[in-house]
Amino acid sequence: MVDPGDAAVALAAELVSIDSVNSSLVRGAAGESAVVAHLHARLEAAGFGVSIVHAAGEVGRPSIVAVAPGPSDRRTVVLNGHLDTVGVDGMEQPFTPRIEGDRMYGRGAADMKAGVAAIVIAAEALAASSVIRPVLALVADEEDASRGSEAVIAALPGLGVHPDVCLIAEPTDLALARSLRGFAVVEVVFTGRAAHSSQRELGIDAIADLGRFLAAVEERATTVRAAGGELMVTRVQGGSSPFVVADLAECLVELRTLPGESAAAAADAVRALLPRGADARVRSVAHREAWRLDAHGPAAELAARLGDELGTGATFDAPYWMEAPLWQQVAPTAICGPSGGGLHSVDEWVDLAQVRRFTRALIAALEA
Repeated sequence: MVDPGDAAVALAAELVSIDSVNSSLVRGAAGESAVVAHLHARLEAAGFGVSIVHAAGEVGRPSIVAVAPGPSDRRTVVLNGHLDTVGVDGMEQPFTPRIEGDRMYGRGAADMKAGVAAIVIAAEALAASSVIRPVLALVADEEDASRGSEAVIAALPGLGVHPDVCLIAEPTDLALARSLRGFAVVEVVFTGRAAHSSQRELGIDAIADLGRFLAAVEERATTVRAAGGELMVTRVQGGSSPFVVADLAECLVELRTLPGESAAAAADAVRALLPRGADARVRSVAHREAWRLDAHGPAAELAARLGDELGTGATFDAPYWMEAPLWQQVAPTAICGPSGGGLHSVDEWVDLAQVRRFTRALIAALEA
């Protein structure tokens, strides 16, 4: 009988070998169709009821919901992972999994095809369980706008899936995630009045207003960072040509929020930093809320059991966003998975010892 950990390593290599670069991030990229087809065939052969869910308004951006065979009155555990990856610029052989010692290199190895492989193997091992009904939610577009998870979450009731708990196998170095920060992206556009630069007093300099705003953001950022959040400007542009007072200048502001803070209110926080008298338009471009692991209930209990099996605890506070807040709206949610290094870089790798440990531990924790 094949060890589940070794089976997960083998499946991770298969998944890394399939190009699934997010086509919203990279024009003309493959998207998730090929990796979905591969997993569809595998899970259907294993007896799972497999449904393909397409992101709303998107062509060629499928996700999978795979429900284990057997009675539906068992406790339903959703095992979630994303199938898309970021781009491969600078990588010589991004889809050729290379194993060196206990490391597997390749695009998506850590983020997060090894985690996907682990939950697939765990679901297959637990398919005949009399205690739980594993449901795989393997989604598109996590690296961009989360359209895959949003579509799958909307489809679950119609598929007869009502989760009791959800585990997301994102890379955490096998620690349980305790929290993750939310984010907001806010666009600020300053409008001035053009004039010849030799007669600046006849115009209104939008770049000067932008400059005062940038200084205010950096001053405020000191307080935000001290509290554990982040505030910064990540893009600026303005002016149209030399010798002309700029009549337009704009920037993007990013705010990282903590659990209990509202990312949706970020535009108001940015608006409060505008220079007095400036003609500016503030618009929220995107926002996602922060998340914290429940102190009690099904997710806390699953996290504790999994932590006991792994010898870890809820110690990881993610500085970036993951999809747990979306899944938390459906069921209590926990995050834990194997990691490595080089995420989103040219030398991405996953720790195969972690993949093996996580797969075995997850099966044991869900059987308990």
